[in-house]
Amino acid sequence: MRKRYNIQNLEELQGRIAELKAVYNSQGKLIVEDSKLYVKQFTLGALIKKYATPSSLLKVDDKLNISSKVMSLVLPVLMNSTLFRGSGFITKTLVGLATSKVGKTLDAEHLSAIFNSVKSWFGGDKKKKVKPVGYVDYGIPPDSETY
Repeated sequence: MRKRYNIQNLEELQGRIAELKAVYNSQGKLIVEDSKLYVKQFTLGALIKKYATPSSLLKVDDKLNISSKVMSLVLPVLMNSTLFRGSGFITKTLVGLATSKVGKTLDAEHLSAIFNSVKSWFGGDKKKKVKPVGYVDYGIPPDSETY
């Protein structure tokens, strides 16, 4: 479909060409800006900010029990490789069975509570030091009658 313009002379034609070039350039800049914003939505940082929030992770974990499955696999390996390193086959098997059962009962809330308690052990006391109150000047001169 062709657009018809009512152009009478050369000046009107040149004006229309300049107008179309300006529209072309502005639309090109808008398309580039919009595409940059669109691509920025799918960067790794943006996806982490959007989906890796604690509340969304807890919601996913409530549905799929990912943390309990991972803990039931990781906890026996961790215990047998650290605490029960020199133990025999039967001891490692019993520890593996017990820790896999314990790992299945752990969920994200329990893990975050355990993490916070361990963090508090190593965090050190950050109590605020109370400054001793020195002389407080209330603005009353010492030679006044109210003093």
